[in-house]
Amino acid sequence: MLQLNFEPFPNLETERLFLRRVNNSDVKEIFQLRSDPETMKYIPRPLLKNTEDALEHIANIDAKITTQEGINWAITLKGSQKLIGIIGHYRIRLENYRAEIGYMLLPQFRGKQIIPEAIKQVVKYGFEEMKLHSIEAIIDPANLASEKVLQKNGFKKEAHLKENEFYEGRFLDTVIYSLLNK
Repeated sequence: MLQLNFEPFPNLETERLFLRRVNNSDVKEIFQLRSDPETMKYIPRPLLKNTEDALEHIANIDAKITTQEGINWAITLKGSQKLIGIIGHYRIRLENYRAEIGYMLLPQFRGKQIIPEAIKQVVKYGFEEMKLHSIEAIIDPANLASEKVLQKNGFKKEAHLKENEFYEGRFLDTVIYSLLNK
């Protein structure tokens, strides 16, 4: 079984990006991300209502790092500490050497190839440092932008699950993409 240790926290870098630990100073941007109905359109989770909710979300991110259940990075542009998005490995299943990748980006930064660049680095960390065998992404089938990003990063469609999640009074489909460590 995998053994993980995220201490010290592993900052990651790409050509344009610096991925660092999310902290309480990111509260405004976390609130902006998780309270915007358009940004959350394909994520079946409640919208944050206030900064207290955002601080609780940040605390939850930290707790998952401590318990080795997940790791999230703040996406920042090099030379700036401002969070513009978030990316990470969720639902790490140590016994299966598998994790789920997830990501979000503030609307004004979309279309600039930031997420594909961040995914590449987070996948590399997952395979090389965490020793994962596979990484999955679970998306809404209507989220065509996310589908394209995953395909661009080598992920393959594994399944389309019909009405497998119940949220806010309705059943939702999900699509699973995955990437194997080769």
